[in-house]
Amino acid sequence: MIPIPLSLYIHIPWCVKKCPYCDFNSHQAKGEIPEEQYTQSLISDLEAELPEIWGRSIESIFIGGGTPSLYSANAMDRLLSSMRERLTIRPNTEITMEANPGTFEQERFSAYRETGINRLSIGIQSFNDKHLKALGRIHGADEAQKSTKIAKQAGFDNFNLDIMYGLPEQTIDQAIADLKQAIDANPTHISWYQLTIEENTLFHHSPPVTPNDEILWEMQQQGQKLLADAGYYQYEVSAYAKEGKQCRHNLNYWQFGDYLGIGAGAHGKISMPDGEIKRHTKYRHPEKYMDEGINGKARSSEKKLATEDLDFEFMLNAARLKEGFTKELFEARTLLSFSNVEEKLNTLIEKELIEYDNEKYKPTDKGWHFVNDIVNSFI
Repeated sequence: MIPIPLSLYIHIPWCVKKCPYCDFNSHQAKGEIPEEQYTQSLISDLEAELPEIWGRSIESIFIGGGTPSLYSANAMDRLLSSMRERLTIRPNTEITMEANPGTFEQERFSAYRETGINRLSIGIQSFNDKHLKALGRIHGADEAQKSTKIAKQAGFDNFNLDIMYGLPEQTIDQAIADLKQAIDANPTHISWYQLTIEENTLFHHSPPVTPNDEILWEMQQQGQKLLADAGYYQYEVSAYAKEGKQCRHNLNYWQFGDYLGIGAGAHGKISMPDGEIKRHTKYRHPEKYMDEGINGKARSSEKKLATEDLDFEFMLNAARLKEGFTKELFEARTLLSFSNVEEKLNTLIEKELIEYDNEKYKPTDKGWHFVNDIVNSFI
């Protein structure tokens, strides 16, 4: 049986400013961040989770937010040292930290590298000042360009750039110009995705004027060709990587692996020895999280996944992968017989949305544009 890998997600919830498109659990920092109190709550939160994952090692760590790069290097070092004391973390474990260009300083990022963080995910979004302003970003084009140079100088040879397209009043040429600048920075990974208007955001209440579907399609087609020609392989809906540089942490999500979630609003999924699969969430508001987390009671909800929902839960993730999945992976992650989904997959093959190739089920070129339809077939 294919073993189920285990990852760790750590959420740092504060930002300098809440962006109008952001629906993540982020909170504008008012004054200094309570690093000491929050770090201790993270440690206590982890300790409360340990009984469910005894004997398992951590395959990857992702520190997200918010803006984790608002955390001082000293606080980050204490946090990661505490994680190592309580978990089995191998020397080659991928440890990613999200960062925004407006928080980059050479000395600080060199110190982050010394803590053991070996991968950055930099929220560029655009290299165009007009579009950065429309997105409510605190950094400008100059800072966006400098951030990649600082990352390299600090010793990061593995980093991702987040780039959006379909921005308010953006032209095709402007979208491609952003992507070209990202490629010129020579990152190992690019997350290139369309701006979407999510509920509970300022953009949802006051929608900006964004490009129509025809323009968005052309942006996507030109951008995907540009990325492929530059050596970036698309392995997920919005993820492009150089050879061997896929984000291991996100791959574990998409392959329905397990993950601990600690921090305000974090989510987790754990497969138990008896075959049960459990999900949990943590209190979203930082103050509530710290009050409860310090006592090891950070969970705001927990539930066992119903057996009849597992095929959908698996497909919700695996259908996003360009390389698809095997019968063995499905059975190992869900503990279900493949017969549960075989008939539906055969129907999708008849509709030319899925193909079976080299013992893997994967979206066709047509299916790649109808991933939601594929997933919804398993509801």
